[in-house]
Amino acid sequence: MPEIAPRYWAMVAALGLTWGGTFMVVELALRGITPFWLAAGRIGFAALLLTSIWGLRGFRLFETRANWPVVIFVGLLSSTLPFILISWGLQHVTSGFAGVSMAAIPLMVLPLAHFFAAEPLTPRRLLGVVIGFLGVALLIGGQAFESNGSDLEWAGRLACLTAAACYSVSSISVRRLPAVDSVGLAAVLLLIGALGILPAAWLVEGPPPAISAETWMWLAILGLIPTAGANLLRVLVIRGAGPTFMSLTNYLVPVCAVLFGALFLKEALPSVLLWSLALILAGVALSQYGALKRLFGLS
Repeated sequence: MPEIAPRYWAMVAALGLTWGGTFMVVELALRGITPFWLAAGRIGFAALLLTSIWGLRGFRLFETRANWPVVIFVGLLSSTLPFILISWGLQHVTSGFAGVSMAAIPLMVLPLAHFFAAEPLTPRRLLGVVIGFLGVALLIGGQAFESNGSDLEWAGRLACLTAAACYSVSSISVRRLPAVDSVGLAAVLLLIGALGILPAAWLVEGPPPAISAETWMWLAILGLIPTAGANLLRVLVIRGAGPTFMSLTNYLVPVCAVLFGALFLKEALPSVLLWSLALILAGVALSQYGALKRLFGLS
């Protein structure tokens, strides 16, 4: 089991806040650009930024033996495929179902981490993850499982669940890589993602549209903070604290999104928020009981 230092708790909290606030910025950006080109733009910005920083560090990547096939595999699973699958799937499913799909990532990671990342699957950890998932499902509400009448709804749901599986497998693969430079790895993963999403955007939506200065600003913000910065944090957390711990972010994101919506968009807080938050915190406490004891110096 990896030792979970206090800095990793801070990183996971930062990721929850960052990705939870991303939905608002995406909504603003979509007023001036199409979905696939939005994904391509934010990944492109992020790839350029992290590659520049990586270059200043001397383009170091592998510290021992190189393993490019796995890095390319992770790049496709952590960026290209999920963006394409979610962008297409949201045309045929409710946003609530997509949210529940992402909350299922810890449930997928847990058995994978048991077999491939030396993180034992104990009854307590499993119970904690299930309770956390129930908290997210309660927060999103029953509309997540309602039909929207699309003929391809089944395919849209499958696409969202497949995207969640991609994120889960990529987390395990990042953990299993040999010693690497974290900045270099984050940059390479985004470069691979950009190379995949750019032709996909052109194929699906045609040439890139002319966009305003305001939309460029939103793209730059999305590329800088929730894509470049957050993906670097994601790599650091997975490499240092493990994929199961990293997957807890998927419980924090919907809570932060709801709170940001109430704070900045004046959206009503759901009546079940406190119950949902209680379940999520209970799930985190159960699944990370040992790490929390060490964090607070308890015997």
